[in-house]
Amino acid sequence: MNDTTLLGGWVRRFLMEHLVGERNLARNTQQSYRDTLRLLLPFVARSTRKGVDRLTVLDLSAEQVRLFLRELEETRGCSVATRNQRVAALHSLARFIGLQSPEHVPWCGEIQSIPFKKAPQKSIGYLDKSEMDALLGAPDRDTAQGRRDYAVLLFLYNTGARADEAAQALIADLHLPLAPTRDSAWVLIRGKGNKERRCPLWNRTVAELASLVRGRSSSEHVFLNRRSESLTRFGVHALVERYAARATVQVPSLQGKRVSPHTIRHTTATHLLRAGVDINTIRAWLGHVSLTTTNIYAEADLEMKAQALATCDVGYATPKASWRKDKGLMQFLQTL
Repeated sequence: MNDTTLLGGWVRRFLMEHLVGERNLARNTQQSYRDTLRLLLPFVARSTRKGVDRLTVLDLSAEQVRLFLRELEETRGCSVATRNQRVAALHSLARFIGLQSPEHVPWCGEIQSIPFKKAPQKSIGYLDKSEMDALLGAPDRDTAQGRRDYAVLLFLYNTGARADEAAQALIADLHLPLAPTRDSAWVLIRGKGNKERRCPLWNRTVAELASLVRGRSSSEHVFLNRRSESLTRFGVHALVERYAARATVQVPSLQGKRVSPHTIRHTTATHLLRAGVDINTIRAWLGHVSLTTTNIYAEADLEMKAQALATCDVGYATPKASWRKDKGLMQFLQTL
């Protein structure tokens, strides 16, 4: 059997050469594509009654992929978004094989014809100013852990950073001038797709971060856990959820909200929008590639919608007589 017909060799080249060497995708994306294949290959092996190492490219048929996607949703309970991530990985694999192996071009077309499923648009959750203030006030800043937790929450709110971006921030990424009121302070954030952006820091954030990193090596991560190891994104999530539960006692409106690092990110965007910051600046602030992504915040803010509606309110006017009371259709048409 010709080696180019075996799927295993293509998978290894796709993961080790194409994703890393040619496309330089972010580590999280690489792992997502890997996880897709870790689920898919055993599924196809069971269906075809072959060992995983003996699977051919054609064994991974469009029909097998559709059955796999159905199992993801119906048996594993995966969301439409997760299903679409798996489809994107398989489209990329098919494109890679098709470009390298002309005899597999028809197969590539069949795999790439599998469509993404439209996902329901979720409403954007964010915190009001009083709720955000309660969250920031929840840590006990008389303790070392409380001061660190406060710095994490403040950093998330200031920058709109994702949990992973905050966890991966290095001390070397911070630019903290001695006189922040005179010189600009900022942090370099590495986002999705290894894209970098600089985000300005408030004076209060500068003071908290300067105290947190004082005397430490620039190669260390900014936020450490109790064992002096770098805080993980899961640790950031747990931290936010813990203080959200505590803040609920002070602000009952938080009771019905699921507060996560991404909620704080949405809060940053919404508060910037309300403060009059233009949407393109917010796009750069959050690290969005497309302005379309950022526009969801303008769509979501009901308070701004109400204010916009009030500015164009023309008041009440005396209603005209109903067209049903006109003498005839032609006369009605003449009045239009």
